[in-house]
Amino acid sequence: MSQSMVSDRASQRAFFGVSALLFAASAAVTIVWCASMSAMGEMPMPGGWTMSMAWMRMCGQTWTGAAASFIGMWVAMMVAMMLPSFTPMLWRYRQAVGRTGETVETGLDRLTALVGAGYFFVWALLGVAAFALGVTLAALEMQLPALARAVPIASAVVVLIAGALQFTAWKAHHLACCRATPGRGCMLQALPADARTAWRHGLRLGLHCSTCCAGLTAILLAMGVMDLRVMVAVTAAITVERLAPVGERVARVIGAVVVVVGLVLIVRAMRTG
Repeated sequence: MSQSMVSDRASQRAFFGVSALLFAASAAVTIVWCASMSAMGEMPMPGGWTMSMAWMRMCGQTWTGAAASFIGMWVAMMVAMMLPSFTPMLWRYRQAVGRTGETVETGLDRLTALVGAGYFFVWALLGVAAFALGVTLAALEMQLPALARAVPIASAVVVLIAGALQFTAWKAHHLACCRATPGRGCMLQALPADARTAWRHGLRLGLHCSTCCAGLTAILLAMGVMDLRVMVAVTAAITVERLAPVGERVARVIGAVVVVVGLVLIVRAMRTG
């Protein structure tokens, strides 16, 4: 076995080993965060549902501090949820940079980290938007009982729409880009080995990925951003549709399941409303 092959295998083992450690650490932080939020309890609301304390300030906490805490936890949660499907995309990037023929071994890890930073920067920005939206809606729901009573059916409708999105060409296009499927104009070609390209590539992946996951992320926000069961289900759906050999077909199957769940939730909300 040549020295080059040994080095490549060692690099591959190190890459996937670090990825596994990052996943374990982010998953542990997410579990601890969810447990701490659950220990604080939830606020009962008109309509028979409860509001998560994630949208509230703690005693003595400023809104800036609350936002920073939420975004930090949001990023940790996104790392845990997205890393299983993002790791193969990072590995394809390393291979694409290697195809340039440049000597980049010493800087390849740094470039890979920049791609990851750009990717999760997009998710962090979405966390800012999610916090602003969540806090605004929470304030309105506490002031307007009629709006609060409409939340269960509104959440169910969000789930139903998210399931329907799984069948669209828009979803198929962005899923193909995340999967780097040939023939869709998104296949990853050889890339220059420089920091600017790495950062921009990470941003591009983050935009495609967040757009592709818009419906599934909406389910997470609608059903309970602190609910570990919903997190696990959404993570599994995202991972399977990205990594399965027939991803588009899997996405449609997931969509059918989500539509059924949405309809069941609508019926339940109407009966209890």
